[in-house]
Amino acid sequence: MLRFAALGAVAALALTACTSGSGSTTSSPSGTPAPATIKLWLAGGDTPDPLREYLKTEFAKQNPGSTLVIEQQDWGDLVTKLTTALPDKANTPDVVELGNTQSSTFTNVGAFLDISDMYDELGGAKLLPSFVAAGEVDGKNYTLPYYFGSRYVFYRSDLWSAAGVTAPPATLGDFNADVAKIAAADPKGIANLSGFWLGGQDWRNAISWIFANGGELAVKNGDTWTSTMSDPKTQEGLKQLQTLWTTASKAPRDATDANTYNHLNDADSVTAGDGTKTAYSLDAATIMAPGWAHWSIGDLGQKDGKDVRTWNDSTFGVFPLPGVDGGYAPVFAGGSNIGISAASQHPELAKSLLKIIFSPEYQQMLGKNGLGPANADYVSSLGDDQFAKALINSALNSKLTPAAPGWAALESSKKLEEFFQKISEGADIAATAKAFDAEATPILNGKS
Repeated sequence: MLRFAALGAVAALALTACTSGSGSTTSSPSGTPAPATIKLWLAGGDTPDPLREYLKTEFAKQNPGSTLVIEQQDWGDLVTKLTTALPDKANTPDVVELGNTQSSTFTNVGAFLDISDMYDELGGAKLLPSFVAAGEVDGKNYTLPYYFGSRYVFYRSDLWSAAGVTAPPATLGDFNADVAKIAAADPKGIANLSGFWLGGQDWRNAISWIFANGGELAVKNGDTWTSTMSDPKTQEGLKQLQTLWTTASKAPRDATDANTYNHLNDADSVTAGDGTKTAYSLDAATIMAPGWAHWSIGDLGQKDGKDVRTWNDSTFGVFPLPGVDGGYAPVFAGGSNIGISAASQHPELAKSLLKIIFSPEYQQMLGKNGLGPANADYVSSLGDDQFAKALINSALNSKLTPAAPGWAALESSKKLEEFFQKISEGADIAATAKAFDAEATPILNGKS
């Protein structure tokens, strides 16, 4: 259903784009925008509360009489909600954060305002090039990077040491062998221990092995995108993954990349929105996760009546996933883009908000909270601790998913999860890849 909703966006939003133009804002006699309330949609909980409060306060200060309302949208529902809300002039959010992998679908159908005239003012060439490209159509800018995150390795240094394995490994092959060795040794007799906890449906971490071996998920020839799971380089990565699932990971084959860090803690739990609680106990020596996960890993304590985690260097460690020949593997570049709805009735106020978001003050606030700033000038605000170094080094060669117009639809279809689960369960790689490519290629091109 999500796949068809995303594809439906092409028709619905294309019609809207023809009529929305650049939006309109009633102006005061002085030429400044008349006071109004505008709405910012933030995706998930990555933007901390202090940053949200700063945006609201600063926006009100710079636009007397106007108000910024921030609404948080769950990642799982975002594509469906954007499809419905963006074309609706009466209810559209004025400014929207969306995943970099989702940006191309919506920019290609005219869902966002052309902000090319603001590109230089908001950072220009210093903005993350791959994220800029994800929001670009025919040389015009519709969304720009909000923040970057990168995935790297978190590990139990106590378990690695007990198994006689030294971190960090020099190459990807060393990593693969090390985590298999730890799983086989299980030096502390932990039930169901994974040397490397990798869920069977966890394509966001798994694609690092494809990228590291020179493979791609899809390529573009002319105006046509083609899924490339059958490419020999891609299949080399898939073979290594299948071996990891056999020798190192005991994670469920239907598990995704959600909450992987919980498996490193001695004991943990997650409470769902309906109040149900899932309990975890230590069953992983190694995981991959976005850099912000370090706030959720550590010794359990209490602060102001709430559970908190305190990182312990004698128990935990981090390093970037190594490449095939050393250096750093190209991992999935996480993060978000941000843009103004083409249907916004207050584009000038929305532009004012973007100026605040791309200001030096806010960019450095992002960095100080562990979110990679969009502007390279402020990367130093991430600090120089082990987490900042791992984030920056892992991001050096990170890659985005293909900027195909149908990528968001493919992602929402769950076909990637289905494909990787089959590989994790031992399916024939060549045949499974061929079948996937046949299904994915039309979706990538918005044809089914």
